[in-house]
Amino acid sequence: MRSLALLRTATAFVSPAPYTPSGLAQIVPPRELNVQFQRRRSRVTGQGAGAVSMSSSASAEFEVDVASNIASVRQRIDEAINDSSLEPGSVRLIAVSKTKPIPLLQAAYDCGQRYFGENYAQECMAKSKELPDDVCWHFIGPLQSNKAAALVKTVGLDKLKCIETVSTIKLANKLNNAVKTMNEELDAKKTLGIYIQVNTSGEESKSGVSPGEEVANLAKQISDDCSFLTINGLMTIGAPGDYSCFDTLAKCREEVATILGKTTGELELSMGMSGDYDEAIARGASSVRVGSTIFGARDYSNLKK
Repeated sequence: MRSLALLRTATAFVSPAPYTPSGLAQIVPPRELNVQFQRRRSRVTGQGAGAVSMSSSASAEFEVDVASNIASVRQRIDEAINDSSLEPGSVRLIAVSKTKPIPLLQAAYDCGQRYFGENYAQECMAKSKELPDDVCWHFIGPLQSNKAAALVKTVGLDKLKCIETVSTIKLANKLNNAVKTMNEELDAKKTLGIYIQVNTSGEESKSGVSPGEEVANLAKQISDDCSFLTINGLMTIGAPGDYSCFDTLAKCREEVATILGKTTGELELSMGMSGDYDEAIARGASSVRVGSTIFGARDYSNLKK
């Protein structure tokens, strides 16, 4: 598929009732917006609440019913929470919006979704300027240390809630210095939340520190040296179908909590994606990252990282 150009026009989305769980999920009533997007080739239709139709010269028209998709995902999350006897609202849904055009994100926003995950620094910076200011951005892709300062400065400490992919002290120091610089202009000190990424599957293709001593040592070093970063938890991608990766991350949390002098409940676990997030919840996930199930297949053409 060629790149999806953004829109000519958009009609107001009629939102369903907002999703308002307690706990980790942010509770914000959805808005009904009437926004005009001046873009080419693609179009949004008002077919159903949150239904977005896109078209391009390279493919037949298809419809993405974001509202229905999010409702289905939330129902599965609630069922997994109930099956594991967890507190309602104790799992955060991160809508992974990489490569997706603004109208699809706006449709999710209009359904009450506030947490979005992006994999590419340039894309995250651009989208953060177009979406409402109460969107909470999680960066969930590999982050080059030379782009750390630009990402922090452009998105800002109020909107950039977490960098989930910290696996080196070099990146941690870059992020810490960027936040320190921004704090020079603030009256009240702010910190940036991070997760330490763990390679629980041992695959060479996956980023992250090794379980055990390596992740514990990195957590201690960041805690000691990076006062402008807050370690919120751990993150893993894992191998498809290998649920033991989730158990490994949960074990890492116990080790990191011990070395940091915290309880396990003070550290979150980001794990589980479209194909396995219910299994991740059963094994202790605090956040699940769901993309294609909500927004449809991705288009990587003409992507700027």
